[in-house]
Amino acid sequence: MRSLKLGLAAAVICAFSATAQANCVRVGSVGEFASHDVAALFATNGLKNIIYGQGREGKGPVSLKCDDSSGTTTCRASQMACQVTTPKTCLGAWLCLPG
Repeated sequence: MRSLKLGLAAAVICAFSATAQANCVRVGSVGEFASHDVAALFATNGLKNIIYGQGREGKGPVSLKCDDSSGTTTCRASQMACQVTTPKTCLGAWLCLPG
């Protein structure tokens, strides 16, 4: 009987965890420029803008992959982002008040 209760409790916790993560998606952006550093900057800052514009908040590390070919560098940045229940007070994507 005790194992049944523990199993049921674990199932309920997993169900709530799945519900809480249901509003999360992987968001990506692309940055292209002649130099590697600027292309990476464009990709990561573009990612911040997209996440902010969708009313989401980034979760976990940002994945950045760059391809240095054909005279330009193309970088792709991606990150998991979850819907925010209470929007932050922000001036653009980089200057947000704590909350």
